[in-house]
Amino acid sequence: MIRRIVIGLTALAAVLVAPFPAQAAPSGGDPVVRTDAGLVRGENTAEGRQFLGIPYAEPPVGRLRWREPHAVQPWKGVRSAQDFGNKCVQTSSWDPGYEHPSYTEDCLDLNVYVPQGFAGRSVLVWFHGGGLTAGAGQDVVPDTFARQTGTVVVTVNYRLGAMGFLATSGLDGETHDGVSGNFGMLDQQAALRWVRANIGRFGGDPGRVTIAGESAGGRSVCTQLASPTARGLFRGAIIESGAYDDCGARTHQDAVAQGAAFLKKLGCADVTCLRGKPARDILEAQGGFDWGPVVGGAFLPVQPEQAVAKGTAARVPVINGSNKDEGRLFAFSSFDLNGTPLTAEQYPQVMRNDFGEQALQRYPLSSYPTPTVAYATALGDVLFSCPALRLDGLLATRGPVYSYEFADRTSPPFASLRNLHTDFDFGATHVNEVQYLFKHFGLESPLNAEQKALSRQMVQYWGSFVRDGVPRAAGQPPMPTGHGVVLSLKTASKGGNTLSTTVHQEHQCDLWDGASAG
Repeated sequence: MIRRIVIGLTALAAVLVAPFPAQAAPSGGDPVVRTDAGLVRGENTAEGRQFLGIPYAEPPVGRLRWREPHAVQPWKGVRSAQDFGNKCVQTSSWDPGYEHPSYTEDCLDLNVYVPQGFAGRSVLVWFHGGGLTAGAGQDVVPDTFARQTGTVVVTVNYRLGAMGFLATSGLDGETHDGVSGNFGMLDQQAALRWVRANIGRFGGDPGRVTIAGESAGGRSVCTQLASPTARGLFRGAIIESGAYDDCGARTHQDAVAQGAAFLKKLGCADVTCLRGKPARDILEAQGGFDWGPVVGGAFLPVQPEQAVAKGTAARVPVINGSNKDEGRLFAFSSFDLNGTPLTAEQYPQVMRNDFGEQALQRYPLSSYPTPTVAYATALGDVLFSCPALRLDGLLATRGPVYSYEFADRTSPPFASLRNLHTDFDFGATHVNEVQYLFKHFGLESPLNAEQKALSRQMVQYWGSFVRDGVPRAAGQPPMPTGHGVVLSLKTASKGGNTLSTTVHQEHQCDLWDGASAG
């Protein structure tokens, strides 16, 4: 049941140019930068400079469907980089800007945000969330973050759903190691190679790159940490709410079996047939399948947690954390969103069915304001909070890991939920921390004075880590390293940012860690 919930939750010859400050047109017009494929024209903004929709790989269409990303072909003249590229193939959703599905496969683009000033800045590369079936690099606009932290920020599109993660036993030339299903993850690595080759021309330092992401983006970071083919492409990592399912990848056997079922659903005997299907048909058929990374080949020889435990994962500093009320978003979408909130009469059986008798005893209805919130607490603990703490323990054996929990229960629901006009108490739910770091969906969030102060502190922690590998904020406690102590991020009136040694106990992790081991 838990895995079904996860599945249902709805990723290159250098030409040297003048140093960054001299890249703007002499007249003060739009900045032009030469990439290894050609010139791009960005634009000046109040926050600095931005370059949107830059292709980092060839469109994965026709014969390039379900193959490793190919280097983008050079272009002549100056290419406009003033608008976001296409979103990769995905359904519509409740998120702003996603009112309609996308059937566009020409989507392997990235966006670069650069503050004014000197070159050689540290770089943050952001992988978006969306369950590996939705989202785009434009989901966050980090221009203010870039200015406030003095870093260059890159956001990335990568293939999603069946387009990004179809695995079969006989894809024609799909990967060099014969293990298909990791195309979205390989896209992310292609973007990182683009960054290594080009970011210096935008003012960034290719030797000081941190990868980061939230939810499926955080899971992507966890996967890239474990991937030998990502070695040397980054020096730090940030995982936000990404340790769900213990960063687990599909086995090759399971992924190929799912691929065969997908082929059958579309009436195809092989991938040649599938390559002839319109993107709309692929999208309509992908529901109900588990799309994600596949273990067993050169990209991911062993499961991420095994790679960390064995010491083969990248030995770089990591920030890892989750939100205090992760499960409220998902419980709301399962019950209250449909006008059928969980009732007190239903609660015992639903808890037994989904989590077992022990969980019912650990989460008595009398301890929570509503049955939905009680259920959500168990869901968030088992899916996010306890896996994050387990990952802390593993990571602590191979290098610095800095631990946090976003615990601002006063935080406004993120934009998608605000548009629903509900009075449901989301607390510090899944995704809610993103608006404290960036403009989520390009929007200003309605933060009050205390929340804005917390936002500035979080930006300082994250920015310090990107620049120096250690998260610090002026006048605030250091983000702890090791295992067992977590920085709890709260507004001043709720106690402020404090070091907590009780998070494991608060999330009933003795129960869930045992279930995971079993």
